[in-house]
Amino acid sequence: MLEEVVATRYVTPLREGGSLPGIVEADDLGTYVMKFTGAGQGRKTLVAEVICGQVGRRLGLRVPELVQISLDPVIGLSEPDQEVQELLKASGGLNLGMDFLPGSIGFDPLAYEVSPEEAGRVVWFDALINNVDRSWRNPNMLVWHGDLWLIDHGATMIWHHNWPGAHASAAKPYDASDHALAPFRPDVTGAAARLAPLVTEELLTQAAADVPDEWLVDEPGFDSTDALRRAYVEALLRRAATIHERITMDAPSVPGPSQAPGWLAERLAPRPHPTQKSVKGDDR
Repeated sequence: MLEEVVATRYVTPLREGGSLPGIVEADDLGTYVMKFTGAGQGRKTLVAEVICGQVGRRLGLRVPELVQISLDPVIGLSEPDQEVQELLKASGGLNLGMDFLPGSIGFDPLAYEVSPEEAGRVVWFDALINNVDRSWRNPNMLVWHGDLWLIDHGATMIWHHNWPGAHASAAKPYDASDHALAPFRPDVTGAAARLAPLVTEELLTQAAADVPDEWLVDEPGFDSTDALRRAYVEALLRRAATIHERITMDAPSVPGPSQAPGWLAERLAPRPHPTQKSVKGDDR
């Protein structure tokens, strides 16, 4: 299970996120980015954050440590922002915390170089969890101490919003054309060879076990939280073996803007964008 801490002070909201996460301090003296059960996206966003974040960490990807944060709604009484105050009042009990990375900056593909090997691992992982929220529009990656860190996995495993169609949905291909790391010629084949054998039933079961029961109760079609956890395990286990064969990477839908200086754009311009329909082979 995730470590449980208690929120002691609400510091500030992070308005870049649609769910209005906030920075909080906790009784373990840690500082966390907190995602709330009372946010409009609902508890399934937190379930996805935990399962996918824990799978990523177990595969050796850089995902900030996750914790359960116990919140007393009284913490919001002195908050001057009415929207934030209502969110805190609606989120009493267990919420999700992600280790705050002080001094980190948002990833810019024109200002930070990524090797084909690392890009391949991230693209393969995103294909596994069907992450639709790692495009150049919204990379959801940070650079901290020179390393690439992955954040925000709430918009993944879209099949868990419609469990009757989960098997068909989990079998669909993954379009990486607009992925933020597509310009770095990701070595997906190599990543699959290294990572797919690690995605075992045991690893996925451990990741699913980290989700608090109260975020899983009363799911239609399941008579227990254990049965629901098993459904997550089965969907990801089926997908892991062959998803690398179904990753498509065409030209991006529209050109990606960048605020990087012109000389950086010129330096990276010679890198061709992947145009092959699939990244099965090693013919880059």
